[in-house]
Parts: sequence; C-alpha cells; structure tokens
Amino acid sequence: MDEQLRQIGERLRGLRDALDIPAEEVAALCGITVDRYEKIENGEVDITISNLMKIARKYGVSADALMFAEEPHMSSYTVVRKGQGLSVERTKAYKYQSLASGFADRKAEVFIVTVEPKPEAHSIYKNRHPGQEFNMVLEGAMELFIGGKTIVLEAGDSIYFDSTKPHGMRAIGDRAVKFLAFTVE
Repeated sequence: MDEQLRQIGERLRGLRDALDIPAEEVAALCGITVDRYEKIENGEVDITISNLMKIARKYGVSADALMFAEEPHMSSYTVVRKGQGLSVERTKAYKYQSLASGFADRKAEVFIVTVEPKPEAHSIYKNRHPGQEFNMVLEGAMELFIGGKTIVLEAGDSIYFDSTKPHGMRAIGDRAVKFLAFTVE
C-alpha cells in the first residue's frame, strides 16, 4: 500500500514537473493545501479518486496512467475477468479494483471498492466531486453519509446520488464491505 501511494505520488510529481505546473495550482484545483498536496506527491498521504480524476483531466491523461502507470487502449469494449481488474490500495482500509481501466476515453469510472471496518469513533472523510455516483453493496454493510443524512446499506442494496453533495462512508460490523462504485460526470 505505501509503495503504491509512493508510486502514484511520483507519477503526479513527474507529470506536474514535465508540464511546468506549480504545486500551488494543482492544490487549488483539488481544494487542498499545498502542504497536503506535497505530502501526496511524497507518498505520505492518500489522494481521493475525485482529485486524481481532476488532475488527470488537467494533465490530459487518463486516471489509469496516474493510478496504475498504464494507458487504456481499447475503444470498442474491454473485458475484465473476475479478480483481474487493475487494483490499488490507496490506504490500509481502502482497496480499489478498476473494472473499466482498459477502455480509452471512457465517460465513467467503475470500481469494486473494499473497505475494512474502523472503530466507530474514527472520523469519516467526506468528499465531493462533479457528477453522479451509484453504489451497490456486494458483501457486508456500510453507512453512507450524504449531506446531513446517514443511510445504512447492506448486501444487495444500492444508491444513486448527486456526488456534488459531501459524502463519505464506512464499513459497519466486524467485516469488510465490498461494493460496486460507478461515477460519471
């Protein structure tokens, strides 16, 4: 996990340097402090998928290039066999497996996300990004926080929501939650 964050940070820094874009500009794009952005480039802290997508658009590359160091090439279709999607563990608790990484110029991001349970007192990071999001719980259960509401979702439950609203989630119970996440702008 730490190695993957370090590699993502190196790719972010390398592209930013090559494009001669100041760190302050990228931090402002992401709505975070320059100090936090520099920690991301150093592999010390995690970056949200939505911020990774913002940076990819700015740099004119795919989010896959930043996450996995691979550019997608398929334009008609791409098949991902069970358990074979490119994956990245962005933190010790979150694992993302891309289900669309081979398709070039895609309009949506599709992941299977696995989240380990944390103590209930642990603070929930809330994110917002342009577009809409669909989540369907495949295994386990989670609490999803959207705006001021808390919604419990269990295996088989799904939700479609406006992702410009602050939202975050956590696994509930003593086992990980695995869910399908589909985002589109």
